[in-house]
Amino acid sequence: MSMRDLLDAQRTAFMAELPVSLDARRDRLRRAVAMISDNAGQLCDALSEDFGHRSRDQSMITDIAASVGPLKHALKRVAHWSKPARRPVLFPLGLLGGRGRIEYQPKGVVGIIAPWNFPVQLVMSPLAGVFAAGNRAMVKTSEYTPMVSALMAELAGRYFDPAELAFVAGGPEAGKAFAEMPFDHLLFTGATGIARHILHAAADNLTPVTLELGGKSPVVVGRSADIAQAAERVALGKMLNAGQICLAPDYMLVPEEKEAAVVEGLVAAASRMYPTLLSNPDYTAVINDRHYQRLTGWIDDARAKGAEVIPVNPAHEDFAGANARKLPLHIIRNPTDDMIVMQEEIFGPVLPVRSYARIEDAIGEVNRRDRPLALYYFGSDRTERRQLLDRTISGGVTVNDVIFHVSQEELPFGGIGPSGMGAYHGEIGFRTFSHAKAVYSQPGLDVAGLAGLKPPYGRKTRAAIARQMKG
Repeated sequence: MSMRDLLDAQRTAFMAELPVSLDARRDRLRRAVAMISDNAGQLCDALSEDFGHRSRDQSMITDIAASVGPLKHALKRVAHWSKPARRPVLFPLGLLGGRGRIEYQPKGVVGIIAPWNFPVQLVMSPLAGVFAAGNRAMVKTSEYTPMVSALMAELAGRYFDPAELAFVAGGPEAGKAFAEMPFDHLLFTGATGIARHILHAAADNLTPVTLELGGKSPVVVGRSADIAQAAERVALGKMLNAGQICLAPDYMLVPEEKEAAVVEGLVAAASRMYPTLLSNPDYTAVINDRHYQRLTGWIDDARAKGAEVIPVNPAHEDFAGANARKLPLHIIRNPTDDMIVMQEEIFGPVLPVRSYARIEDAIGEVNRRDRPLALYYFGSDRTERRQLLDRTISGGVTVNDVIFHVSQEELPFGGIGPSGMGAYHGEIGFRTFSHAKAVYSQPGLDVAGLAGLKPPYGRKTRAAIARQMKG
């Protein structure tokens, strides 16, 4: 069946089902939970095969549990989210019997374009909001994770009718064709450059779009920070999934007198967590040769332009001959703006560290770049923290840690500007994938006549205008 035939079948089924009952929504959410829970082992195997090696425990945390959690959360809350919301009406219509409410109605068929870095979670997490809102869904999976893509399509066929949930595979041409279809909403997770093409494609159909992108998410370490704690938490976030996370800390800004201690702390923390790398089952590989060469090329570029490059390789392993696509954490000291690592989102285990004299300098450094998906602050100085929150704009913030705001299901997840558009997760996701329909019930009285809205216009009309203008 072609992509367009699938879309037409889903839309026909959706229209025939209206109104979508709570029971139907809960049933789809339960089947989605079962689809992931029942097949967790197979999914972890497929993830590792696609990556070359991926930590099984990490996959269970970041793709399996992180998929089941949002689906179960939606299952518990969908009845509350779905309730119509009463709204007051303009005086004196409320006194005369006028009533207003918002009804949350499903949009129809939602298209999801999923990335390769978390190819299970970044399908199932948005599906929590999509199914809770009463929609059907089509998913375009990444060509970089063919084993996961094939398995997800197979599993969906076992747990869902294609008119409820369908998966589509293929390369860039398939992705382009998918984005050009007239969905009722389109969610894209991926690179900012590709997002521009997605937005252009969706514009021809006036399809509303949610874009979850990335960017250079900074870590600002304050003078009041616990340096050892900050270094350990940044190293953990940077090395999780080998740094292939849209929310990974991209670069650090540290007080100039603490720069050496921060670098020392990063080396110590990374060495503690990953005493070996090549055969370490906990450490994930870079997804493919192209990305591995990109990262090693950027490291070489920084070294050639004068940076001090510190590879954290505690067991002194030989990566050159390993052909395993495993890359140690590389700390880049004294990076300059002409280095690629300070121009592009890194998306790998490479961490530039820059110093600042005053917190205002760090804020200026953040603000002269594109607005990031996340900002991370370490410190106990409330005034400084408030200054940073008030004077920078980012998609989200975690204080005294990294990444964790994404795991809070009732906080919106989304970027701003080049790091994204719109948000989902929890109730925000339900609202994103719903149409908030205004319903106003007019009383039986001749409201137009009483308000002077009925020609011929005269004294009542002018009095009504005066009331509104005074208002």
